[in-house]
Amino acid sequence: MRARYAALERDPGHGQFQRALYLDSVEGKTGVSGEIHALVGHPFAVTSAALAEPSQWCDILILPLNTKYCLPGVVDGAQGLLVGIGRKQDQPMERAYRLKFGYRVMARTANFLQVDLQADEGPLDTRDYRIVLAATPADDGRTLIRLSYAYSYGMAGRLAMEAYLGSLGRDKVGFTVVGRLAGGQPRYVGGMRGVVERNSMRYYLAIEAFLGAQASPAPLRVEKSLRDWFAAIERHPRQLHDMEQGEYLAMKRKEYLRQQPLAAPRAGAR
Repeated sequence: MRARYAALERDPGHGQFQRALYLDSVEGKTGVSGEIHALVGHPFAVTSAALAEPSQWCDILILPLNTKYCLPGVVDGAQGLLVGIGRKQDQPMERAYRLKFGYRVMARTANFLQVDLQADEGPLDTRDYRIVLAATPADDGRTLIRLSYAYSYGMAGRLAMEAYLGSLGRDKVGFTVVGRLAGGQPRYVGGMRGVVERNSMRYYLAIEAFLGAQASPAPLRVEKSLRDWFAAIERHPRQLHDMEQGEYLAMKRKEYLRQQPLAAPRAGAR
């Protein structure tokens, strides 16, 4: 992790965010992946403690627009997360597609944390979803994070995504600069790489917002996370703006509250 981060720091092509944050993406024949390396302004002990439990990850995953609910549960006989994925607008829970993420803490020591979330099946012929978080102390008291996000798709999934990218998503772009327009403005990557870059960034900013809320009193953390996540995505309006703050906050408050009575009875769902 340290060697990769140092290499990214030296590469002028990875300085698009003007801060200690670097994003790469790869598109293959049957899948895409995005990877973020970043420094967060929290000591490793604090970061590790805040990212090692399934319930904490639900507080992270509920922040992006298309997550309709997230509940800790049992998946294939082990710890997991039951995550509802749907539209970016307000939507009934029962209309969301349920992803069953297996949850594993692969390593947790005084100097390293790795958490893996993996779902075998997703909507629209997608599969093999994997979110991997690794963290280690940085030399200056902060924490170095590597977040990777990837999934695969079959022919039907690719066709569905191509249809989206040719219609509603035709103006959507990612973060990697692949050239310059006639006026000198950056030309950003589009297509499937653009999709995975946007989602990778949404998840990373959710982690950042969640960590930033931990110093607040417990009753205020959800509201602070919501506001901080929205403020963070609005720093990248070309890629991430989808709705206004008031609409986002109203939708997310509703989603968070309506899942609370379900947490206990659904904890053993399969």
